[in-house]
Amino acid sequence: MNRYRANWESLRTHRVPEWYSNAKLGIFIHWGAYSVPAFAPPVGELGTIPDDEWFVANPYAEWYYNSVNVGRGPTYEHHVRTYGADFPYENFTNMWKAERWQPDAWAELFREAGARYVVLVTKHHDGFCLFPSKYTDYTTVNRGPRRDITGELTDSVRRAGMRMGLYYSGIIDWTFRHDPMYCDADVHELNCPTHAYADYCYNQYIELIDRYRPSVLFNDIGWPYAGEHMLPEMLAHYYNTCPDGVTNDRYNGLFHDYRNKEYEYGADAVSRSEKWESVRGLGLSFGYNAREDERHILSPAALVRELVNTVADNGNLLINVGPRADGTIPELQRRSLLGMGAWLKTNGEAIYDTAVSRREILRRDGMQAAFTRKGDTLYAILDAERPGALDIPGLTGTPEPLGSCDALRWTQTSDGLRVTFDQATGMPVAIKIEGGEAEG
Repeated sequence: MNRYRANWESLRTHRVPEWYSNAKLGIFIHWGAYSVPAFAPPVGELGTIPDDEWFVANPYAEWYYNSVNVGRGPTYEHHVRTYGADFPYENFTNMWKAERWQPDAWAELFREAGARYVVLVTKHHDGFCLFPSKYTDYTTVNRGPRRDITGELTDSVRRAGMRMGLYYSGIIDWTFRHDPMYCDADVHELNCPTHAYADYCYNQYIELIDRYRPSVLFNDIGWPYAGEHMLPEMLAHYYNTCPDGVTNDRYNGLFHDYRNKEYEYGADAVSRSEKWESVRGLGLSFGYNAREDERHILSPAALVRELVNTVADNGNLLINVGPRADGTIPELQRRSLLGMGAWLKTNGEAIYDTAVSRREILRRDGMQAAFTRKGDTLYAILDAERPGALDIPGLTGTPEPLGSCDALRWTQTSDGLRVTFDQATGMPVAIKIEGGEAEG
């Protein structure tokens, strides 16, 4: 086994493990004290709202602390009206009971959805830890659920045959620095600047690595600036402890195994030539938002399309689930996850263990063909909003559908393959062409 040293030269020899490249689909979980108020205005996706509006009307329910702290806007007004102006956020930690939580049932749902890995938020920006720590008593073991949420779910996920990953809010912890954030610049400037916090962050990372041995280490926002010199030591310890481990790109531009795109934020940083991960909620929020309804939650078909388009461009999809405070997962979220899982049982051959095709996604007049490959075998995942014909240039060979394809037919032309959609597909349809990747 390769042993990594605590320097950038050694760490940059690390490669994305094969399991992660092949997995394609993970489940993200935001569950915390913010799941008690479960409130945010569902105004739109990250990347579509102007910066000066986003933080006053933040649709991320897990940012409830800051949305109240800014002192104006829908969440602040809701908090004053519902709990009172002097009601501290910390009270929610004792109100969060998780009384109906069944970690094995969660793991079974995620397995049925087709996930190969799960990433749990172990500490969000509010600083409340979902694991026991010798560096703080502000944890779910001492308050609220009075359980090691991280440990219990890790055991359940692994028993269900999936890999377990852990998220940690690196550069922000409002128990250390609680100035309100009004814009993106504040996120990077009004963080935790002290060496004391940098040590705290480093020490808790070591706790998480040693106790749970996560296959994914997901750092958020950035790494404490005062502790950048400790980052190589932390990463070397991670890779030496977890040989199949992988981490993201939120380390102040200093390091990454793969890159993240959050909704559309960070889209300019991802490329088909490098492994990346699309991170988003089933709705507009990551934490459970009781104000979201069917208009805001991805339907099963929309979720499948999100997966297909991500995988075809060399990404993994990390789709977020936001459970209620009691530990139940809302039916709208369950419906979409199970709908995706049903589709994958038929079409998963075109998703799992595939590589990026030389063919980019082809879009014409409400019709689409997305491509993946295994060696010279090409998979075309076809979709249409309405009847019509889509020509795929330079493609020959006999298509073999992976499932029912009543909505379409194909003919060979002098230019390639013509796919005719007799009606809208509803769900994407996958076909495979042996030798198709070698054609054209």
